[in-house]
Parts: sequence; C-alpha cells; structure tokens
Amino acid sequence: MSFLFPALADGPGERVALRFGERSLTYDALAGAAGALATRLRGAGRVAVWATPDLETAVAVTGALLAGTAAVPLNPKSGEKELAHILSDSAPSLILAAPGVELPAPLGGLARLDVDLSARGAASTEQAAEKDPALIVYTSGTTGPPKGAVIPRRAVATTLDAIADAWQWTGEDVLVHGLPLFHVHGLVLGVLGPLRRGGTVRHLGRFSTEGVTRELNDGATMLFGVPTMYHRIAEALPGNPELAEALGRARLLVSGSAALPVHDHERIAAATGQRVIERYGMTETLMNTSMRADGTARVGTVGVPLPGVQLRLVEEDDTEITGYDSESVGEIQVRGANLFTEYLNRPDATAAAFTEDGWFRTGDMAVREPGGHVRIVGRKATDLIKSGGYKIGAGEIENALLEHPGVREAAVTGEPDADLGERIVAWIVPVDPQSPPGAEELADQVARRLAPHKRPRVVRYLAALPRNDMGKIMKRALADV
Repeated sequence: MSFLFPALADGPGERVALRFGERSLTYDALAGAAGALATRLRGAGRVAVWATPDLETAVAVTGALLAGTAAVPLNPKSGEKELAHILSDSAPSLILAAPGVELPAPLGGLARLDVDLSARGAASTEQAAEKDPALIVYTSGTTGPPKGAVIPRRAVATTLDAIADAWQWTGEDVLVHGLPLFHVHGLVLGVLGPLRRGGTVRHLGRFSTEGVTRELNDGATMLFGVPTMYHRIAEALPGNPELAEALGRARLLVSGSAALPVHDHERIAAATGQRVIERYGMTETLMNTSMRADGTARVGTVGVPLPGVQLRLVEEDDTEITGYDSESVGEIQVRGANLFTEYLNRPDATAAAFTEDGWFRTGDMAVREPGGHVRIVGRKATDLIKSGGYKIGAGEIENALLEHPGVREAAVTGEPDADLGERIVAWIVPVDPQSPPGAEELADQVARRLAPHKRPRVVRYLAALPRNDMGKIMKRALADV
C-alpha cells in the first residue's frame, strides 16, 4: 500500500507499533486510526500538528502522510510570536491535537481536529509522489525568524533506509527514547523510523535514567538520545549498576543533534562495555553520516557518508579540500536525495543555501580523518575561530576542556582581538563553583592536548550554559551574559 509505511498494510498486525507511557497501539490499531484520519484529511492541504510527546502526535503525522498531506509539527514550547509567524508562513488549513489539550491564543482562529485513537478506517494507499512534501519543519531561527524547510517524502524514505543499512535496523528492534516530536531527530528517526521498519517505539514522555533502565531491561534494543541525556547517564553510572547492566544489553546506543564530549564517551564505555554511535544530520538534510553498527567506533567522529549521500569539505571560495589529513578545516557541503527542496516562501534563502551545481551549504565545519571519517569542529557562524592565522574549531577545544576534572560544562567562542584577529574565549561551568580551575590551568590543559595556539586566552565562569530544547548550547546568547 505504502511508499513510507509498508508495515501498516503487510506488517506485524498485533505487534505493538507505538507505546507512550501506559498507552499503546498495535500495527492494526495504528493502521485503523491513521487510516480514518487520512480519510478526513484528503485535500486538506498543509496541516499543523501540536507535537506533544503523545500517541496522538504520532498518529496525526502518520495520518497526514497517508493522506498525502504535508504536516507542520509545532513545538509546544514556542512563544506566541514564533507560533504566529509559523502559522502565517505555512498557512495550515487546520490543527491536529490530542483531545483535551489546551492550545495557545495564536492557534485560536484555526480549525481544530482532535485525533481519535479509537477510530477505525481503511488504511488506503498513500496519495502522493516521492517529490511531494511530507513535512515542513521550522528551523531554530537563530539568525532571524524561523524558516520552514520543506522535506519531501523521498528524503524521509531515503534517510530511513540509509540509516537502516548503517545500523542494521530491522523490524525486530525496539527503540526507546524521550526526544521531542517537533524535530527531525525525535519525529523522523524516532517515530517514522521504527514504523517504516515494522518495529516498535517506546517513548518515555520525559527522559530519565530510570525510564531508560526499565525499557532496556524489558526488551528494548536501541536507545536514541542527545548529548545532554548521555551526560546525565554518564553522571549516574558510577552509583547505578542496574543502569550500567541495562545499557550493556542494548544493541545500539545512538547520540545526535550535537557532539557528544569524548569524556562522556569514555565514561559510558568503561561502565557498560558499549560505544555510543554518533551520526550527523540537520533539518534541511535529515541524515548525512553515521558510524556503522558493523564498523569500528571512532570516538569524536560522526562516521562516514551514508549510502546515497555525497559529502565534501570546501574552502570559503567553494574550492574542494582533497585528502584526509585530520587538520584541514572546511565547510561541509552535501548533495543527494536526502535534501529538502526549499525554504517555504523564501526563494532568496533557498538560492543562497545551494551552490550552482546543487551542493547544500550546511554551515558546519569539519575535518576528514584517514579512512574518510568526519569530525565536526563547529558551526561556521559561531564555532570557526580565526586566531593568529589559524582556522580553529571550537568543538575540539571544548572536548579538551571537558577532560579536566574540575569542568562540568564548557563552551568556546571567539571575540575580536587587535593582535590575533580573534582570541579564544572559554565559558566554563565548574564542578565546584567555590573552587573553579584557574584560567592558566585550563589554558595549559588545552595546549598539552591540542596545540599552544588553540589555548583559551580568556576564561569566564557561569552557573549554567544557555541551551535550546534539543540540548544544543546557544552560543549567541553568551554574548549577552
């Protein structure tokens, strides 16, 4: 029946497809509920989805995709100004939500359709082509109002199949995670991924080490998380042997959305015998690279390009960097069927995002190691520091700082310097605020592990680093601290 969800027609009918807390749906029940919703949505154009971590969100998106309708997932934590912008820009015909959920004022003028999990309808064939929009996902908007990345059905299918190849993901796998469902990590990989394979997703609602332990002890085989979650796991492991044993049973531990510090990698590996796999993607490209389940884990890298993904590093003038020397820093550009098609209503931004021959400018900076593994060093806009004639990525300095026992969190930025061009600034959350490691001590730590020219010239101490909903550090906000 289905381009995206073959398991809804021919799959394991009585197998649990979705479980959120105590509530669950089998594949038969999901096919009926999503099929009934799809019947009501045909011809509806775009539909917004109030993306709470509930069964109804998963059914809403599945139903919209069965209907050939583009879904616009909305972050329930968005402010009214941001919501108003997204609604004005995407112009959805209605909003899908769980019954009884109160919606904010900007959504008051939009027709509402509650998702009925008990409804049963025929799961008819998806009425859409590969190039048609599946999702419109709004970027974080760090440099202006959020832009709606139009993600075609082709990109969803391509990414999920490439990831399945890299991770040997099958219908026998049971995935556990507590990721938000308004973003591609939690929604595309974490919900649509298991459904495409005919497997099971168990959503924690809210991440906790207790929930991870429970689910992995109850047959879950895969765990998806972001670095903040794995950091909490690493912190909890020394006093929690049950958590260590549960993680040791997992077939696959995957981290994404930001770099996982090497220190946390090593602590988890030492306690569990497991290596966390990292992958690299973004809203506009879905997944680009990953470590392979059947490959050798290389801590600090995000693996190699996925099947069907072309990837290159370029200088500022788009000249390609050839050779894998672990030192030459360049911007990542990618090309392939995994890419979005456009920024909605923004032809100017769409044109600026691509080279003339179709490479997407990610804005992420990286080096290639021998063997082709990609190591991300930061964002071009906030993490590339030009100091004393060197191009320096903030990410490797952050990792070196996090290896210091007195550092709980670290972020690195650049600021203008009359002599160096930019000087390296370290923002440190100390383990003991009453006795933080000194600036000279931290500079020596970096100089010994990396190179003298990469040492921070300024150290500033904070109680906490500003982060967004996905756990990424918001470096632009540090300028206001």
